[in-house]
Amino acid sequence: MKPTIIFAAILIVIGIASFGYQGITYTTREKVVDIGPLTVTTDKTETIPLPPIIGAIALVGGVVLLILGGKKT
Repeated sequence: MKPTIIFAAILIVIGIASFGYQGITYTTREKVVDIGPLTVTTDKTETIPLPPIIGAIALVGGVVLLILGGKKT
């Protein structure tokens, strides 16, 4: 297989997956109180939003690469 077709397929999968997941969520641990031997922590959840336009661009780019990569020169 040509590397262009493989890259196009990866872009298409990323584009479709980004429509399913509206953002990337991760958890961090943060110290709230640190007094001598007493330590209190809390888990804080953060979300990085993933705009749908990113998925659309990846999907369209993958389709265009797939069409152009399939043509014989």
